[in-house]
Amino acid sequence: MGYLREKVAYLRGLAEGMQLDDSTKEGKLLKEILEVLDDFALAIEDVEEIQDQMGEQLDIIDEDLSEVERAVFDEDDEDDILYFKEIECPYCNEKIDVDIDMLDEGGTTIKCPGCGRDIEVEWDCCCDDDVDDDYEDEDEDECDECEKE
Repeated sequence: MGYLREKVAYLRGLAEGMQLDDSTKEGKLLKEILEVLDDFALAIEDVEEIQDQMGEQLDIIDEDLSEVERAVFDEDDEDDILYFKEIECPYCNEKIDVDIDMLDEGGTTIKCPGCGRDIEVEWDCCCDDDVDDDYEDEDEDECDECEKE
């Protein structure tokens, strides 16, 4: 805010042009008011300089945080995909890592990326009545693997 110091200098020039006498009460008051205004202008310049430095530091921190967010939350990375099961297409024999996004709404079929045909996916789970009757955990209301109740 260099313009504040310029305005204070302008006011000082006007006061000198009025030829106010420093020996009068009004002259002393005006001189002190101009000194205080000059101090205010200098203090505001210091605050602005510190604010600019803090803004630069904040920008650096924001960039660093953005990098951390991309590393932690970026779901576009192929390595972050959780694959549930690997199957082989019965039509083209391509091995497919099945993830949840590939399943249809019923959760039973996927489309083969190789040949484009629908493949039924069979899930082996400990909570199926005919597979395993040992799933009788009284503390849990659903299976950890398939989330069936």
